[in-house]
Amino acid sequence: MGAAVGEGRAVPRYLQIAEDIVRQVRTGVLKPGDQVPSEAEMVDRYGVSGGTVRKAMLEIRASGLVETRHGKGSFVKARPPVRHRSSDRFRRSLRQGGKAAYLAESERSGATAKVSVIHIGPVDAPEAIAERLGLDVGTKVLARRRLYFRNGTPVETATSYLPWDVARDIPELFAENPGDGGIYARLEEHGHVFAEFAETLLARPAAKAEASELALSPGATVVHLLRNAITDAGRVVEVCDTLMAADQFVFEYRIPATD
Repeated sequence: MGAAVGEGRAVPRYLQIAEDIVRQVRTGVLKPGDQVPSEAEMVDRYGVSGGTVRKAMLEIRASGLVETRHGKGSFVKARPPVRHRSSDRFRRSLRQGGKAAYLAESERSGATAKVSVIHIGPVDAPEAIAERLGLDVGTKVLARRRLYFRNGTPVETATSYLPWDVARDIPELFAENPGDGGIYARLEEHGHVFAEFAETLLARPAAKAEASELALSPGATVVHLLRNAITDAGRVVEVCDTLMAADQFVFEYRIPATD
C-alpha cells in the first residue's frame, strides 16, 4: 500500500499505520480489553520494518486509547465515561450542602469516587507556589496531597498548599477527612470567604513517574492545572496543583458576556 497523499504532502507510513489502529479502536473493531496487534503482526500485516512499527506505536500510545502492560503487550483501554469539570463546581451551595467539589461532580456523572490521602504536613513552599501565595520561597506551608479515583481508575493527583498562618488555626485541615464540604468549607467557616477561583491549564506529555501514578501509557497527555483560591479580602489562601489524565476529562466553562 502506497503512502497517502494529503494537500500535496505524503503521509509517513508510520502515521498511516497509527491512524489505522486508532480508527479500529474508535469504530469498535478493536474493543476495550482487546490486544493491539504485536510488532511482528504489524510488520507482517503492513509490510514495514520493526522501526516503522515502533514509531507507529508511539503515536498510538499518545492517543490515550491504549495502555501498555510490561511483558504482555498493548491493550485497548476500558474507557470509563468522561467526567466533566465545569465552572460551577465550586459553588458555595455545594459546600454548604456538605459536598466537596470532586465528590459532587462525580455523583452528578454517576461515577463511584474515591480519594486517597498521600501526605498531610508542613513543607517548604516551592518557587511557583510561593509566588502564587505571595510568600518567600521556602516559607513553611501546609501541603495536602491526594490521589483521586473514578470507578477504580486513578484519574488525577492534587496537592493543596495553604499558608501556615491560615492552616495552623484550623485543625480539620490536618485530618485525612476535613469534614463535609472539604477544606473550602472549613476555610469559609473560619472567615476566609471566597470571592473567586483562578485557574491556569497546560496540556503536556506525562513524565515517567506521573504516567505510573495515573496508570497511563508512556507519553500519554496530561492536563496540569494550577488554581488560586482567592478570598473577598483579595488573599490567596490556597493553591491547588493538579495533574489530570487528559482522556478522562472534558472542561466546560461559562464566561459572562457583560461587564
